[in-house]
Amino acid sequence: MSKPNPLRAASRLMAVCLSTFLFGAAAHAQALPDSIAKAKVIKVAVNSIYPPMEYKDPESGELTGFDIDLGNAIAKQLGVKLDWQESAFEQLLPSLATGRVDMVLSGLSDVPGRRDAADFLDYLNSGAQFYILTGAHGGEIRQSADLCGKSVGTSRSTSFPADTAAWSVKNCVGKTPITVVGTEDTSSARMQLKQGRIVAGVQGSETLPYAMKLEPNTYKPIGEPFAASPEGIAFAKSNPKLRDAVRAALDKLVANGTYSAIVAKWGLQSSAVQQVTMNGAKDH
Repeated sequence: MSKPNPLRAASRLMAVCLSTFLFGAAAHAQALPDSIAKAKVIKVAVNSIYPPMEYKDPESGELTGFDIDLGNAIAKQLGVKLDWQESAFEQLLPSLATGRVDMVLSGLSDVPGRRDAADFLDYLNSGAQFYILTGAHGGEIRQSADLCGKSVGTSRSTSFPADTAAWSVKNCVGKTPITVVGTEDTSSARMQLKQGRIVAGVQGSETLPYAMKLEPNTYKPIGEPFAASPEGIAFAKSNPKLRDAVRAALDKLVANGTYSAIVAKWGLQSSAVQQVTMNGAKDH
């Protein structure tokens, strides 16, 4: 029997490794729609006024936030780049429907009314949260029920106005209902709260802690989050191939700890998911 040739063995090992790498890369490319695999670019709609999910860094003017970091990690996993396209909130889903963008990653709540137009990969837990100014109203507002008969402001372009009205119908029985005041966005609601034009506000439970950090001792949550809904990455129903490729990438980011690291960076541990789900399905 001849002695093994270490150079030949090493050469064979390199060939196997190269073959495995090329097969994996080919499988990666095949997982994406042909147009994206060729261009190596995914066009993503974002509304950059929702910190800490997505916003403009005040010093550099660059997009930053949890969604930006997560999106870039997904892109790296898929071997593509992201073309972030800023959009008004109300134009996020229409831009997906018209094909101007390939997906929406912008702190978008996955609610049943939106699933007729898009599929959602749910990657973060969220819920509508009442809040007031710290020390306001002489301590008369201690629980959510104390808001019945009061004016509550929230971004009109989100699901929060309907969520708040539904909460009022259910919880203000025999009392004056909440008056829901639609505002331009969440920062406008906070401004109206400071101006005394509304008594309380509603915004996502994952974003309120960030506002409280920026303005210490200014805001106070009231009650527990209500009308819980996940946040999801939206895809056109006609593009399941991209949806499935992104889901596979997200699953890997959850498994290898990248997702947890990004969550920790932005202080969103209480909103993290254990696994990625679709269209409001519960984790198993």
